[in-house]
Amino acid sequence: LAQLEVAPIPGRVGQRIRNELVFQNTNGVAPSSPTHRVEVVTTEALQSALVKIDGNSSSQVYQLEANFRILDLKSKKIVFQGRSLGRAGFERFESIYSNVRAREDAENRAARTVAMDLRTRLAAYMSGTVQ
Repeated sequence: LAQLEVAPIPGRVGQRIRNELVFQNTNGVAPSSPTHRVEVVTTEALQSALVKIDGNSSSQVYQLEANFRILDLKSKKIVFQGRSLGRAGFERFESIYSNVRAREDAENRAARTVAMDLRTRLAAYMSGTVQ
C-alpha cells in the first residue's frame, strides 16, 4: 500500500476519506515512487427517519457512496474499480448548532467506515489476491 498514491477527493468528507487512507497506508508520508493511483468520487444523501405526525423528522441517516478506481501509473489503465458504502444515523434537535454537529459526526463516522472498507479492498488488490 506504500506504493499507492491517493488522489485528492473534493469536499470535507472526501478529505476525511483521503486523510484516513494516506495515514493508514503510509503513516501520512507521501509515497516516494508510487506505482498505482487511487481515484475516488463520492456521493452523499440524507434520508429522514422517524417522521413525527407534524411532518418533522426526529432523526436522519447520512449515506455516503464512494466509487473508486485504481490506475496503473505505467500503463495509464484502470486495473481495478468498485464501490463502497457508509451509513450513519443521527438525532435531530431544536438547536441549530446541535443539528450541524450531529450531522458532522455522522459524516465523520461514515467517512471512516468507507475509508476502512477501501483500505481492505485496496490491500486485497495490491497483494494480488483480487484480480
